[in-house]
Amino acid sequence: MISIQALKKSYKNTPVVDIPQLGISQNESFGLVGNNGAGKTTLFRMILDLVRPTEGEVQINGRNGQGNDEWKHYVGSFLDENFLIPYLTPDEYFKFVGKLHNYSDADLKHFTQKFEDLFHGEITGKDKYIGDLSKGNLKKVGIAAAFLGNPQVVILDEPFENLDPTSQIRLKQLLQQERQSRSLTYLISSHELKPHYGNLRAHCGIGKGPHNQRPERNQPAGRVGSILQRITIGWRSTRL
Repeated sequence: MISIQALKKSYKNTPVVDIPQLGISQNESFGLVGNNGAGKTTLFRMILDLVRPTEGEVQINGRNGQGNDEWKHYVGSFLDENFLIPYLTPDEYFKFVGKLHNYSDADLKHFTQKFEDLFHGEITGKDKYIGDLSKGNLKKVGIAAAFLGNPQVVILDEPFENLDPTSQIRLKQLLQQERQSRSLTYLISSHELKPHYGNLRAHCGIGKGPHNQRPERNQPAGRVGSILQRITIGWRSTRL
């Protein structure tokens, strides 16, 4: 599904991402854990062709993602509020994005019903602009929009951040339900995998530092085989 080969990104000769090899299979839930500035978002932006790598490439379904729009039809994502349109209401935004995927009004109504528990009566049917929403509700709008078009891959950067505990539980249930209902690949980043990401099939930790320095691992014991078994040179290749 997603293959990363010799991927590097440097700013002013300072490397921020350096991944010799990484593969993420279809129907896999892949979690990326690391501190602020470790390169998680930069990696996601390179996968989405929002940032050009210094070296290497990202392939999606066997094709280089750079300059190729085909993958956009089956990849949904939400990284931050810049993905949203602040002068629209959530309903207007969903309708705008839905039209890009040829959603009818009936299709859109059916779609938003899946998110009613997460929205908790605070998102749809309101006259409030997206730009006036709280950080948590901004996150809910962006996450929901990432699922428009029934994507095969969903990329979410810190999806549980700024959500209250009840909303975190509802989001976790929603992600699980969506994955169980169809073949769906998740790429999710976080500062920590527990308690929300314990059901991920594979994940890796990343950190700054020399290639021979091993970052701390944050992996639920017995949950999954170490993702390091699938990376060329173990922790050294996950240095971002």
